[in-house]
Amino acid sequence: MTTLSRLHVRGYRRLLDVDLEMRPFSVLIGANGAGKTSFLEVLSLLAASGNAQLSAKISDLGGIGDILTRDKASAVELELSSPLENEKPLNYALRIEPRGQGYWIQRETLAQDRGKATPFKHIDSENGNVRYFDTLRAQLMRPDWTLDAFETALAQVPKMFHQPEELRRTIAGTTFYASLNVSPKSPVRLPQQMRPATLPGSQGEDLVTCLYSLRENDPNRFESLEDALSAAFPDFERLAFPPAAAGMLAMTWKDKHFGRPMYMHQLSEGTLRFLWLATLLTSRDLPPIVLLDEPEVSLHPELLSLLVGLMREASARSQIVVATHSDRLVRFLKPHELLVVETDGGAAKFTWADSMQIEEWLADYSLDELWRSKQLGGIS
Repeated sequence: MTTLSRLHVRGYRRLLDVDLEMRPFSVLIGANGAGKTSFLEVLSLLAASGNAQLSAKISDLGGIGDILTRDKASAVELELSSPLENEKPLNYALRIEPRGQGYWIQRETLAQDRGKATPFKHIDSENGNVRYFDTLRAQLMRPDWTLDAFETALAQVPKMFHQPEELRRTIAGTTFYASLNVSPKSPVRLPQQMRPATLPGSQGEDLVTCLYSLRENDPNRFESLEDALSAAFPDFERLAFPPAAAGMLAMTWKDKHFGRPMYMHQLSEGTLRFLWLATLLTSRDLPPIVLLDEPEVSLHPELLSLLVGLMREASARSQIVVATHSDRLVRFLKPHELLVVETDGGAAKFTWADSMQIEEWLADYSLDELWRSKQLGGIS
């Protein structure tokens, strides 16, 4: 599994200068406006850059002027490292500067230390002069085709080596999951079209077909999911999938105390959200990096322990990054999984809880109690 081991951000909103070790499972907690959402946005921006959608993403975020650290930065700079087995890591750097009402990519490199005086470069671009390593000529070459100047070279030059392409796929595959829409006519509450699906969709639009496919193609994993639902909801009995119309499928939830099952539109908000999250986190086809914003919304506190367990298990297959305001969720974390976000002079400061010398405190207090007592920073 290709992962990120380090991410250095400069000049993005409150992230004036954040150099962070990345871990398989990270839960960010901090006050409103401290920089948690900005951190998720940076990872989403990197995903867009790997998919040749950088221009659209910057526009969605309000333009380059809106994402620059106010009055303190002249460019957004992103640097990341990805470890390789028995080799030095791959290092990717991107610098985006304002130009007129838009932006330009002032610098971009993808390089690896191979024990020589200068790093080996897969991509070397500065001031619009893009060069990539051509394996036929064994040197950096300028493309002989027209590049889109508003998109990264990473997304446009030939995929000459397996490892850089795996890194691009990892970055590009980053997927953001915000709060699930559970309004009466939301996609998750309605019958869904039958189609192959291994993920439930960002708004649950494929939840029913994903679960149906799981039951038909991977019954052991489906049984494990139902076991998780039984642990979360003791009265749960089983899921069923009655046809709703030609090519459409519904799903029902059977409660032990009632003869008739409930359809999706009859389930509570918390039940739907937990079902969606559990389906996502148990999927074999998790995106390489999963971003979860406030997954605790509408969940009963007793469900949070199960949710943390699912996220922890999923982090063996995907890099899981969570932003939360829930001190109750923090109770079930380990210090090396908790990332405290504060502000210092208006700029975000990120600190891993296991670096904060709290071992003696943990002998008498849980992590959430330390958070509430401000031993881990400010209250959210």
